[in-house]
Amino acid sequence: MSARDQFPIIDGDKVTFVWYGSEPPTLIGDFNDWGTWGIDGIPTPMTQTAPDRWEVTLTFPTDAYIEYGFTVNRARYADPRNPNGTADGFGNTNSYFFMPDLIDTPLAKVQPDVPQGKVTLHQVDTRRYVIGGERVLRLYQPPVDYPTPLLMCFDGTGYMERAGLVNIVNNLIAQGRIQPIALALMDPSGHGRVVEYACSDATVGFLIKSVLPLAQQQLNLIDITQNAGGYAIMGASMGGLMSLYASLRAPEIFGKVLCESGAFSADHLYYRSVIYDLIRWMPPPPIKLWMDVARHEWYLHPNREMLTLLQARGYDVTYVEQNGGHNYPSWRNSVWRGLEYLFGTATR
Repeated sequence: MSARDQFPIIDGDKVTFVWYGSEPPTLIGDFNDWGTWGIDGIPTPMTQTAPDRWEVTLTFPTDAYIEYGFTVNRARYADPRNPNGTADGFGNTNSYFFMPDLIDTPLAKVQPDVPQGKVTLHQVDTRRYVIGGERVLRLYQPPVDYPTPLLMCFDGTGYMERAGLVNIVNNLIAQGRIQPIALALMDPSGHGRVVEYACSDATVGFLIKSVLPLAQQQLNLIDITQNAGGYAIMGASMGGLMSLYASLRAPEIFGKVLCESGAFSADHLYYRSVIYDLIRWMPPPPIKLWMDVARHEWYLHPNREMLTLLQARGYDVTYVEQNGGHNYPSWRNSVWRGLEYLFGTATR
């Protein structure tokens, strides 16, 4: 396949999507909530421009990352003429592209001559706080010999494998852009993620009673009893929701929060989170919060709504919108900014 046969066609801020076939297709992607969810959940129709050829041209910011696909007779397809594809976590393959002014962060790759921290694998006793008797836990010790803060991360495997989180931390430490931090990378039960991450006090108990003691035993951490709020917690989507919730419930431990695309309101999950009432009525705890969200995703409006509430209640929050979608590549290209904000060397 030659370059001229590859799609979509990108010209400045214009992107032309092309489909070949006799049946009329529709275009779905981050930009229309995949045709189903959210405010903009309507598939984009395409126009027939030649026999068996259909097109539509859309405008995007020149620093955007976009995932997309097609539907024909209710069946979903990736773009057969785009060689770039990625799993969406729901059993589908999405086609993707970077707009001309966006460079995928090099921080997510192993860099030559950069000291590497050590990742170890452990079985942690859930103590019946979450589904299953045991859960796999990955612990990251940075390449230093003195105590460091701990950052707990929901959906740890996804952040490691699809966002390059450990590489990002190694590189930021080596470049002097953040203080050294340790990581505890956790995964939910395969079928229990919604239950465990939907503002669950049982999950908070799992963090404090199961994960934290093992991390303190295996890693060289600062003494949380002498550094109230000295640990941090992070996640994306429902993991972002659960991160903020855990900090509200245990601010004496989790004094810093990194929340990406927080699932603060999700009509397709049939809930409105209790977190709104907690923030509205409880005194604001002394936490430092980073939030980022993409402009091409269904959680944009709930995050804007949450920001307004947090600011009205006097929370210490920094908020960033980026031109991506609800996916790990978008989070990968934003998470380093949150790490710098929460753990930058100037904040020590």
